[in-house]
Amino acid sequence: MPDTAETLSVRTVDAIAQVGRDAWDRCAGDDNPFVCFDFLDALEESGSVTAKTGWLPQHAVLEDASGDVLAVAPMYLKNHSFGEYVFDHGWADAYERAGGRYYPKLQLSVPFTPVTGPRLLTPPGPNRDTLRRALITAIIQVAEKIGVSNFHVTFATEEEAEIADKLGLLVRRGYQYHWHNRGYQTFDDFLGELSSRKRKSIRKERRAVAEAGLITRALTGAELSRGAWDIFYRFYQDTYDRKWGSPYLTRAFFDIVTERIPDKVVLMLTEKDGVPVAGALNFRGKHALYGRNWGCAVDFKFLHFETCYYQAIDFAIRNGLQTVEAGTQGPHKVQRGYLPVGTWSFHWLRDQGFRDSVERFLDHERPAIEDDMHAMMQHSPYRDDRMEQAGEREPKND
Repeated sequence: MPDTAETLSVRTVDAIAQVGRDAWDRCAGDDNPFVCFDFLDALEESGSVTAKTGWLPQHAVLEDASGDVLAVAPMYLKNHSFGEYVFDHGWADAYERAGGRYYPKLQLSVPFTPVTGPRLLTPPGPNRDTLRRALITAIIQVAEKIGVSNFHVTFATEEEAEIADKLGLLVRRGYQYHWHNRGYQTFDDFLGELSSRKRKSIRKERRAVAEAGLITRALTGAELSRGAWDIFYRFYQDTYDRKWGSPYLTRAFFDIVTERIPDKVVLMLTEKDGVPVAGALNFRGKHALYGRNWGCAVDFKFLHFETCYYQAIDFAIRNGLQTVEAGTQGPHKVQRGYLPVGTWSFHWLRDQGFRDSVERFLDHERPAIEDDMHAMMQHSPYRDDRMEQAGEREPKND
């Protein structure tokens, strides 16, 4: 393929089914479960992602002169900024108070999923960066043609952000908390790398959960059932009722992903006396476990930490996974072994004056993000980090 975009064209489709599983997954690969055809199609088929919910699919498809699909991107036309986790509400408010029209906007992302992964989906090969550049350029042309004032690519990879930066888009830094497997064979191996105080604290929390008679099972593949999803969905709805309003995912979504990608779904279900009281939804990639949603019927002390964090670490160790990504927010995750990791987004704004203002904001925000990450690392529970700070080795015995 020549290093030029002149032979390429882009089209948008309002349903991923119009691209097809084979063509989409050839571009998306099989590492990240959230960009695969079956996950994104389940969002659409279940009614979780529709024009009615404010997520109108407008997936970008880059093709060569013969009509072969070379690259794709999960893209949506949106009339709000909910379900994204990289917040631009302040930008929208400022632009509209100045007389502009912020919405609708184009959003390249996985709906309701704050997980870093590829957004400019291209097969591996020597032309990958060329195709990524061509796709960004083509999406800018789409944005200008349909008259939107902005588009955003959220939870992109660092490589994609670097390409966008060279093309003149605004790059934004964020962070979330991940746990990394350092070759552990057991959960106790992981605890052995923590400071004595943190190790004791986690053991105390897990012991309190066990003494309360709470038992957690990890359900995946054929172990998943409609009954389990009925229970979990009640927990999921209750969490949104108490915190955020209407849930994003419909009940049908869980049945569809279980039918299509059961081995990529891991449901932690916690029971007391045989009765489910809490659940945490995870998805599994080739190398990582991704914590997504949680809910409970009864509030027990440390139940959230056990179901969402410690059970995820246990599962990752047993299955040889390298990372657990625990989602956004939550400095409390640090003392449980989840450390800050950078995230990336990039943004195109049509109005030059508005773009300049946002760029100044990002210039001020970036060092603050770096300072936050550095401050969080000072509270790392790991012995190696403590040794570097204290200059001495701590005994392992509790």
